[in-house]
Amino acid sequence: MSLTAGSRPDGTRPPAAVEEPTAAVATVVAASAKERAPRKTSKAGKAGKAGKVPFKIRLRRDRTLILMTLPVMVLLLLFNYVPLLGNVVAFQEYDPYVSSNGVTAIFHSPWVGVEQFSRMIDDPLFWSAAKNTIVLFVLQLVLFFPIPIALALLINSVIRPRVRAVAQAIMYLPHFFSWVLVVTVFQQIFGGAGIIAQTLEDHGWSGFDLMTNAGLFKYLVTAQAVWKDAGWGIIVFLAALAAVSTDLYEAAAMDGAGRWRRMWHVTLPALRPVIALLLVLRVGDALSVGFEQFLLQRYAVGAGASEVLDTYVWNMGIQNGDFSYAAAVGLVKGAIGLCLVLAANKFAHLLGEQGVYQK
Repeated sequence: MSLTAGSRPDGTRPPAAVEEPTAAVATVVAASAKERAPRKTSKAGKAGKAGKVPFKIRLRRDRTLILMTLPVMVLLLLFNYVPLLGNVVAFQEYDPYVSSNGVTAIFHSPWVGVEQFSRMIDDPLFWSAAKNTIVLFVLQLVLFFPIPIALALLINSVIRPRVRAVAQAIMYLPHFFSWVLVVTVFQQIFGGAGIIAQTLEDHGWSGFDLMTNAGLFKYLVTAQAVWKDAGWGIIVFLAALAAVSTDLYEAAAMDGAGRWRRMWHVTLPALRPVIALLLVLRVGDALSVGFEQFLLQRYAVGAGASEVLDTYVWNMGIQNGDFSYAAAVGLVKGAIGLCLVLAANKFAHLLGEQGVYQK
């Protein structure tokens, strides 16, 4: 017996519901085709689809935060950006006595172009201050910058929370001391009439005066900076360590990693973004190693060892009244600092870190 196309072995044909789609299936297919068809959306719909919120909506949504930051922005504008206009005196022979108003005197002072910058290049005292600044920056970068990281790791490894809190408070306390108090404390300990020198003399040894030793001055000021500001860095790194999940440490311990391996493969990678950020900021502040700290100890060791760019600008501008030359030195110092920030941030991007700002 011959079979026709589409027939079964018994000669019957399948039901019509199997041969052609039902009305329900047809409805689903039509709806799918309608959804795939291109639609004409409005600009607001496109903006919402792309994840962009209109400016008016963002302004209404964030008005409380904007009002909170407005006083800070006003203070930043008045004390950080408006004074930048005074750098125009670097291209003048500024004389504040031309007028009774110092701002009006700017408009009456003669222009000299780049004469102040040429004078700066030919000034050996400027290069001596620049050399001291760079040496102190490198020394503090090598000796001072890693210490808060090491102390943060040490405090983070303490199991008892009370001991950890007390140690953190003791290390952070000197951050609130003024440089006058810091220098006084070091004078009472390492000075010629200090505790150590007097103790040595009482036992027949010759005393010493570390505070007047020009050769050791750079190490002295580095130790002062570590004692005063290391606690602030500890808080920053401890905050970064608090965000590390304990599951990572548990997984590493289950894989057989010891304490040092866990620190190397879990803790330090978690600190790397914060380290990169602070390092970029520190490099940008390379030419500002300090002012009050060096000014207080200037006469104890001499200008040859303690003169940095900040104190050099103060001496030329405030003490000698050479405002145009001091402004030129400060302008060059700021421009170099900006270039260092951009270069260090670019290097952080090459290492895969965000730095101060994203690419």
